[in-house]
Amino acid sequence: MATPTPQRARELDAIKKIRWAEHGLNNELIFTATYHGVSHLPVRLSYGIGKFGTWLACKSMRRVTSAVMDNFREVFPELSEKKLASLALLTYRSYAYDTIDFIRSLSRPADELARKMIDLDRAIFDRLLAEGKGILLVAAHFGSWELGAVILRKLLGYPLTMVALPEPSEGVNRIRSDMRTSLGIELLEVRQGIDTPLQIRRQLADNRIVAMLLDRHLGRDHVAVEFCGKDAHFLKTPALLSYLSGAPMLPAWVIRLPDGRFQCLFDEPVYTERAERGGDREATLRRATQAMADSLAAKVRQYPHLWYQFYPFWKSQPLEF
Repeated sequence: MATPTPQRARELDAIKKIRWAEHGLNNELIFTATYHGVSHLPVRLSYGIGKFGTWLACKSMRRVTSAVMDNFREVFPELSEKKLASLALLTYRSYAYDTIDFIRSLSRPADELARKMIDLDRAIFDRLLAEGKGILLVAAHFGSWELGAVILRKLLGYPLTMVALPEPSEGVNRIRSDMRTSLGIELLEVRQGIDTPLQIRRQLADNRIVAMLLDRHLGRDHVAVEFCGKDAHFLKTPALLSYLSGAPMLPAWVIRLPDGRFQCLFDEPVYTERAERGGDREATLRRATQAMADSLAAKVRQYPHLWYQFYPFWKSQPLEF
């Protein structure tokens, strides 16, 4: 690993103090108020509050807004500062609307929820599950990934296990866990036990769908990729689990359309084949993860306002490229 310059060391030290969820949008007070408000208020009023609240957040949370703009500046260097600021506000607003829609979907009747979906097709799940090795449903902090779990359980009825980090706030973690449990989702929290990878492999061996996010690396659990034309690190675990179990990785995205409906998009499944004896396993994992990074990059370029990284994504990357 390269030795960081004193300036870079100071930057990394500052970034370590900005945790992923430390942007104020996901603290216990705001999340609890949002959950109870959205559960009882008319939908139009919820959106109205979300629209004003995100405008206020974008203006007042300057460090977070600056991070969002910096992230987009790396992807779209041709955009002016004014357009980057507008894109940041739209990202805040989209995040709020996706949160509102997810909370409302928990109590919404299945037939009413189904009318909000476009081109929802279970054929790809049935085809992959017929292989008998389960599915690693791989998404990112992009679009309404939480709503995707509701769709799988409430509309399609598939057994689902979600692998996630516990929230920094105990209150937020409890509410999110209760939400998922209410749908019959089995939750595996990362780093809560040394046997988590074994539990995931057992779930796949039982031909279940296991959902994971891969765009934020954890300690040494990362692999180098090119993402949106820049060096980045993604989580290695999905590709490694695919490699060990034979389960395909399915890139999945839930897109909120301007008219309030949703479209579920699936890219081609990625198979991480075992390397031949003497082969380079790490190269195999990098190729598979790169395919996932390419899939996400295409979506970010098409729907940038649905990429929810409220922290310095590029500056927080490891040094060892």
